[in-house]
Amino acid sequence: MTLSAAASTRERLLDVAEELLADKGIRATTMSTVAERAGVSRAWLYRLFPDKNALVGAALIRLVETTWERNHAELAAIDGFENRLVAGVQIGRRAYDDPGAMLMRLRNDEPEEFGTAIGVGVAGLVPDLAAFWHRYVAEAITDGEIHPETHVDEAAEWVARVLISLGSVPGNHLDADDAESVRRHFRRYVLPALRSRPSD
Repeated sequence: MTLSAAASTRERLLDVAEELLADKGIRATTMSTVAERAGVSRAWLYRLFPDKNALVGAALIRLVETTWERNHAELAAIDGFENRLVAGVQIGRRAYDDPGAMLMRLRNDEPEEFGTAIGVGVAGLVPDLAAFWHRYVAEAITDGEIHPETHVDEAAEWVARVLISLGSVPGNHLDADDAESVRRHFRRYVLPALRSRPSD
């Protein structure tokens, strides 16, 4: 199977998985049913997704990613790196409601299964989200908002990890749904680090 055919098969499997998740939820979605409905052998399914958590995690993350182009348009209309970071947390929080509220429903109805699957999916989310933020980190360097010697790729990955944490992991001292609380956190900790000269 060529690379393009494998990519097409992967997308077909994710389409079917997404349909089954919407209809049946995580527990009732099986690898056999996904393979059968997609018209793919189980061997190919397991070659592309080694287990159910990998498949479900990829489907859940893809749901989040479907909003990213719209998110680029939203961030492009915002001035300043700090404001974009704050908006990024709000976008991340909103992502659980956005695709037909399915993510929120699955998280509420099957929290253990959702947590396991999304944890597997997040392995691919960090590089993808870092690539998403790459342009904004580069712009912040050009605009003098962060240190000129900042390594764009490394900083974009760190920003991605910070945003995932702030958007998905509750804490005692920061309310991720309160923009001013998020802004205060960025001003106290994240932005000062990015404005400093990177150490070796």
